Amino acid sequence: MSDLLAAARIANFGAGPSALPVDVLEEAAKGLINFDNTGMGIAEISHRSKEFTAYLAGVEAQIRAQLAVPPTHTILFLQGGGTAQFSAVVLNMLARHRLLYPDLPDSERMLDYVVTGSWSKAAVKEAERLANGATVNIAVDARTLSPDGKAFDRIPPHNAYHFSRAPALIYYCENETVSGTQFAADDAQPESFPFKLLPTDSLLPLVADYSSSFMSRPIPRLADHAIIYAGAQKNLGPAGLTIAIVRQDCIVDVDAAARLGAVPVPIGMAYKTFADQKSMPNTPPVFSVYVTGLVLKRNAELGGVQYYEQVNRRKQEKVYEVLREGEAKGLLKGHVRPGSGSWMNVVFEVIGEGAESRFLAGAEAQGMKGLKGHRSVGGIRVSLYNAITEEETDKLVAYIRQFLVQTPTEQQAPSEPTKSE
Repeated sequence: MSDLLAAARIANFGAGPSALPVDVLEEAAKGLINFDNTGMGIAEISHRSKEFTAYLAGVEAQIRAQLAVPPTHTILFLQGGGTAQFSAVVLNMLARHRLLYPDLPDSERMLDYVVTGSWSKAAVKEAERLANGATVNIAVDARTLSPDGKAFDRIPPHNAYHFSRAPALIYYCENETVSGTQFAADDAQPESFPFKLLPTDSLLPLVADYSSSFMSRPIPRLADHAIIYAGAQKNLGPAGLTIAIVRQDCIVDVDAAARLGAVPVPIGMAYKTFADQKSMPNTPPVFSVYVTGLVLKRNAELGGVQYYEQVNRRKQEKVYEVLREGEAKGLLKGHVRPGSGSWMNVVFEVIGEGAESRFLAGAEAQGMKGLKGHRSVGGIRVSLYNAITEEETDKLVAYIRQFLVQTPTEQQAPSEPTKSE
């Protein structure tokens, strides 16, 4: 990269599309001109070509190796993001349930949802639209545990969950980007997902949205999940690609299920369509796949998810430490209770009249952008995806400490005028 271009780069703490490693961007730029010495750019080459087909297989192999995906699960490359998967998981899992229990009344088909933030809330809304007579059961709603009954400010304790006996699916969002809550990876922590409460005598219909934490650390009990999906635009590549890890018993003949009364599944949302045609029933998002492959190659060279788990742990610890310092001074206020905070998205308020605007302006003046919180929550949101370096994190932490020192002076009330004035 030229010195001029390098000087124009900023630290992008935005929630997504997120930062990408500079060396990956440089390599991707070359691939736009000439992919794999074909004489054609990646955005021009046929997705059916032997070069791209081999590349796609390599991307799949990298994901399988780095996350230790078992042979019981198929990796699919999809489009439509998490929003499309809100629909796809309902339709595919209801079709599976219909094939397993063809005579069960629709009202007795249960869809269990764990609601811990805006995205799981949106997933519930879509499930209610597509349930076709099935019952949507809210296994837990984190808002009911907050002081005002409205805030997503914590991961619920295990004793708050109420799962159905044999649901068609059990859905949770592992990391909520808007509110900044995330399940703990350690089973021993009370903020972990309550795997111990789930049945052990059958294959679990467990569905997890990992969109904003995929590849940032190992996935606990990956093999026990029916479906794990994630958009690429947080930790892996440009927007447009969705990766789904689907257990093979959940790749079902949706037309056979429809003949038994299930809702017909659109061809573009049926997992079997993509599994049978190696993720290419239509043209995949080739450029996003290409960049994702470059990122995964780089990840493997650095040490994979184990490497990023260590780095991301240090990054979030530094940000939460300075947040606690700001809280002790009454200048910052975290959105999430201790123990439930996200490693990827740290959300807090800056206290004081005009303080948030000053905070954002000061950060931008030092080359740090993307820090404004989601419109539904407000405040500040620091997104610490894989491409955010420790050096960039340290720069932000130093800025926050500087802001904390300066803010009390700036916020002091003007002194009372003297008689001479």
